[in-house]
Amino acid sequence: MALTPDDVVTKQFQHVRFKEGFDPDEVDDFLDEIVVEWRKTIAENEELKAKLAAYESGEAAPAAAAPAEEKAPEREEAVVEEAVVVETPAPAAENGAAATAGIIELAQRLHDEHVAEGKAQRDALIADAQAQATAIVSEAEAKGRAEMERLEKERTVLESRITELRQFERDYRSQLRSFIEGKLRDLETSSTGTGNTPVSAIGL
Repeated sequence: MALTPDDVVTKQFQHVRFKEGFDPDEVDDFLDEIVVEWRKTIAENEELKAKLAAYESGEAAPAAAAPAEEKAPEREEAVVEEAVVVETPAPAAENGAAATAGIIELAQRLHDEHVAEGKAQRDALIADAQAQATAIVSEAEAKGRAEMERLEKERTVLESRITELRQFERDYRSQLRSFIEGKLRDLETSSTGTGNTPVSAIGL
């Protein structure tokens, strides 16, 4: 599908952020100038085509319709002038076509540059996002490992404390049992000694 001035006017480019690029206003102004010149070239090209078609069909050849009573040299001169006029538009049409092709090429190049710049910025943003994601994941993993190590140390300390408390409990129970057993033996000894004492000795 051929590119038209309206395509250049209505073409929308995505705005980019955080990256260097062309000034959108300057690009728009330059494209406006291209559209104006392009439309002039197209209008001139269409006009030249219409004139060429008219000359080829004989509608605009007044010299060919000259009266029969005119002299032969005058008719020949008119034919020569007509031939010159007919041949003249061809270079202009070629120049218009070349100018149009140049404008199209320029617009296409600008479009390709914008597309390439957009792709480069997209790739840069993706790479930056991936790098940030990798850094975030690595930091989270490092914090997770540090937290696990801290919890492991706390668990080791708590287990050691529990072991000490259990040992203290066993020692305390053993000492308490020994103390109670010693007191019971003392009571038994005291009771035995009191039972062998004569009644007169206790004032009865």
